Amino acid sequence: MAFLATDAHLIAYQDSGETYLPALFMAHPLGMSRDVWDEVCDQLHGHYRCIRWDLPGHGSSGAAADGLSAELLANDVLALADTLKIDGFNFIGTSIGGVVGQSLCQIAPERLEQVWLTNTGAVIGTKEAWAERAENVRRLGLAEMAEAIVPRWFSPSYVEQNPEVLQGWQVQLSRSDDESYAKLCEALAQVDNRRKLADYADSVALIAGADDVSTPITALEALKAEFTGANLSIFEGVGHVPSVEAPSLLVKHIQTNADRATVGETGISYEQGLAQRKRILGEAHVEKASQNATTLDNPFQQFITRNAWGELWGNPILTVQQRSMITTAILAALGRDGELGLHLRTAKRLGINEDQLRQVLMHVSIYAGVPAANHGFALAKENGWGNTISQHQGCRE
Repeated sequence: MAFLATDAHLIAYQDSGETYLPALFMAHPLGMSRDVWDEVCDQLHGHYRCIRWDLPGHGSSGAAADGLSAELLANDVLALADTLKIDGFNFIGTSIGGVVGQSLCQIAPERLEQVWLTNTGAVIGTKEAWAERAENVRRLGLAEMAEAIVPRWFSPSYVEQNPEVLQGWQVQLSRSDDESYAKLCEALAQVDNRRKLADYADSVALIAGADDVSTPITALEALKAEFTGANLSIFEGVGHVPSVEAPSLLVKHIQTNADRATVGETGISYEQGLAQRKRILGEAHVEKASQNATTLDNPFQQFITRNAWGELWGNPILTVQQRSMITTAILAALGRDGELGLHLRTAKRLGINEDQLRQVLMHVSIYAGVPAANHGFALAKENGWGNTISQHQGCRE
């Protein structure tokens, strides 16, 4: 966990740190915390750099500032992205998190790549209902109201099967800051994104829970009509928080509805392949390769960018770390020194550790021969792998 102090408030956030992967910012629902994304992040490891944070007064974040609005919450996302030196990013948000995403579509569309909005709406509830909720929270406190609020987040069948989850989120809600929650209610009361989203040119994926009583399917259908290009998926038997109730289904949806969904189907564009190539090998290497291209090999560079990096490395079935180890083993077995040196350096960039590389080369020794593995170890040491063993470490009593 880390913290960012903006001009408005203190944000607690968590970053998986996989800088070589596309960034995915994840906004949680009102009354919950960044923990709603735990299982989703676990399953997306190796596919996305997951960045999640707590809303003001929730989890470990500081209290909400005066004048809180959806745009201010969206600016929190931009401030976090700037701090992490992330220009373009993907975004997923649920409920009020989806409202934050709608605001980003208006104020920073150029920074958004793929957008998923779940269990939300262009308008959520009524001004009167949110004003009443804010008043009750200030008067009674979340600890007293938690038992009535939390059951609305989940489908009846999920609550019946997981009563301890219901109790746990009631504890979480009761620990949230009452005044911050009330201010967020008042901010939601002012949200009306009707006739404001049609200018967002890129596609948006919308998700509704069939058993969601807080933002029913009709709310998502109305939101779909506001975007020029949006598709709506309905998760049967799921309530308001699919990341908790159906994380595997949500991950599958993210993986198959991303821009790279066409892998193996209609072909990957050069731009998509180039983006993946830069993430894996680093911009400096790719720029150098592009500058060195001539009329002879430029079509070849285009070919490998689309096919090797777009189609193969961009396919989400394997993580980039798994592909790195496979590639390193094949190149070592074939004795392709130039490419092997590049991929040994890339393996470090992707977080492959010494123990893992050792096992890769041990496999080479068994299935491709000791000389190939021995040469692979030597080349790895030339590329910065391994530490010198002292005389005391290397001898036995």
